[in-house]
Amino acid sequence: MIEITFPDGNSKKYKKGITAVEIAEQISPRLAKEVLAATVNGEPYDLNREITADGSIVLHKWEDDMGKHAFWHSSAHLMAGALEALYPGIKFGIGPAIENGFYYDVDPGEDRIITDSDLPAIENKMKEMASQNLTYSRKQISKKEAMELFSKKGDEYKTELIGELEDGTISLYTQGEFTDLCRGPHLLSTEPIKAIKLTSVAGAYWRGDEKRKMLTRIYGISFPKQKLLDEYLLFLEEAKRRDHRRIGKELELFTFSPNVGMGLPLWLPKGAAIRQTLIDFLTSILKKKGYKIVTTPHIGNVSLYKTSGHFEKYGKDSFQPISTPQEGEQFMLKPMNCPHHCEIYNATPHSYKDLPIKMAEFGTVYRYEQSGELHGLTRVRSFTQDDAHIYCRPDQLQEEFMSIVDDVLLIFRSLDFKEFSAQISLRDPENKEKYIGSEENWEKAEKAIVEAANKKGLQTTVELGEAAFYGPKLDFMVRDAIGRKWQLGTIQVDYNLPERFDLTYNGSDNQKHRPIMIHRAIFGSLERFVAVMIENNAGKFPLWLSPEKAVILPISEKFHDYSNNVLQILNNSDICTLIDERSEKIGKKIRDNELKRIPYLLIVGEKEAESGTVSVRKQGEGDKGTMKVEEFIDFIRSEMKKEIAY
Repeated sequence: MIEITFPDGNSKKYKKGITAVEIAEQISPRLAKEVLAATVNGEPYDLNREITADGSIVLHKWEDDMGKHAFWHSSAHLMAGALEALYPGIKFGIGPAIENGFYYDVDPGEDRIITDSDLPAIENKMKEMASQNLTYSRKQISKKEAMELFSKKGDEYKTELIGELEDGTISLYTQGEFTDLCRGPHLLSTEPIKAIKLTSVAGAYWRGDEKRKMLTRIYGISFPKQKLLDEYLLFLEEAKRRDHRRIGKELELFTFSPNVGMGLPLWLPKGAAIRQTLIDFLTSILKKKGYKIVTTPHIGNVSLYKTSGHFEKYGKDSFQPISTPQEGEQFMLKPMNCPHHCEIYNATPHSYKDLPIKMAEFGTVYRYEQSGELHGLTRVRSFTQDDAHIYCRPDQLQEEFMSIVDDVLLIFRSLDFKEFSAQISLRDPENKEKYIGSEENWEKAEKAIVEAANKKGLQTTVELGEAAFYGPKLDFMVRDAIGRKWQLGTIQVDYNLPERFDLTYNGSDNQKHRPIMIHRAIFGSLERFVAVMIENNAGKFPLWLSPEKAVILPISEKFHDYSNNVLQILNNSDICTLIDERSEKIGKKIRDNELKRIPYLLIVGEKEAESGTVSVRKQGEGDKGTMKVEEFIDFIRSEMKKEIAY
């Protein structure tokens, strides 16, 4: 007999070799029908895999992330089976579950191309196979057998992957005629897969290396009910309507130019105004908190990034070093601001009384993202971080960390991000060579983050393997208006860079001590933050952030002079205003300017010109009455104050 412990702490004895689905059946036949996967002793398990030792179990249904993962991973295999049936000789790269659905990277062959027009046929084949209730069966296999199997099929992608695996860790999954190299877990069968939609086709370099072959990546999603798919398709339509790339073009916020380069955004005047307002807003908060604003160059000597470890860790993802006419001298476009800030710290000696030292910079950094990964403002090659670094004593660490959490929450409230959670990102315990620094420093840093998050009462999840290479993080995950999750703010505790840069301060004992370094970004990057804001509010910015607060709509040419007088008064009062002098009917002017998402429309006619007033309409709400121009100025200022939380 073995003892199995459930999430509520209760335990029960079962016969050795029992499976998760049998345990579910004993609890409730309905649960057995709904459960999709299991976690046993922290390891993902197929439902029909035997459990042979004491341990804990979690049963996952559709509502759980692990349940969806197994469902979508199984659907990726189902799609691969359909592709193999439709395109004999096709070769397969990788086919994981992702946040929303799945994809598979495939090589159709030299003379074949798979396009969007082929997706309906692949989809239909998947539905046909799903209806056959094909079982997913797992088989452990030796490395030699696996290599022979996939070599025989001529699949060089699978044989490359097998070559990197350890013997004794390799398993295959088969459903119907299709067999794939895979760790699992999977569904028991294809029967639960009731609704399928293949969404797009894209190109993807094998292993993410643009020097390797370009494969065809097919994206899809599946559900246990057609109703869920219908709801998801409506969600996609709403996401398309809110796409920051479309709205950014519509509202003339930013653009890209092939002459400048892919992934290098150009901020147009209205977008630059939003960007600057965000910078000014955060700067005013930082100054009250004792931060000093610094500025550093866009490049640095390669040796700087070798000292910090960024050259080793980010070298592949950075722009290549720039050689100067001086032999052996090389510079890099900076991938991070922190090495520069460490040099600023080192420029002068510090006493324990000086700490904490807080320096902030809206610093532009550069990463060589692959062209296939670029996406509007959310994935670019040049972006500006609202970067800050706090150098503090050990006794100050927790207080400073919690103060930054307060800053993050303040910004989120001010920008109407209502739903968010905190993710504690720790090292991957199985792959510690990815990180720099001693075991002792990592343990201290991880403990500090967990304790600070608990003291602030944050709702947290823990993710292994998501830490920065120099330290653990607290990442803030924001859910937008249509339910998508974005990682924005981050706070990182770092004991390692102070050692690498030999940062010190004189302690009260007159001895040299090492400061602790806290990295923090609240917006993350201005580019990504603005993109998320656009999609969260569909381009309707809060009044204080809107590049134009109002537009004046004269009823006819007779009122242009009065309208221009009003325009001058408002602009002189720092209320950025436009005027629409087109010879269009007032109804069309109202409709057109509503589409531009300008917060207030000021209609001017004979009555308004005579009384020195404007007739006010609010975006999306309609008529707000008539006001004197000075009243409107006071009204706007009052409304902006209400919106800002600090």
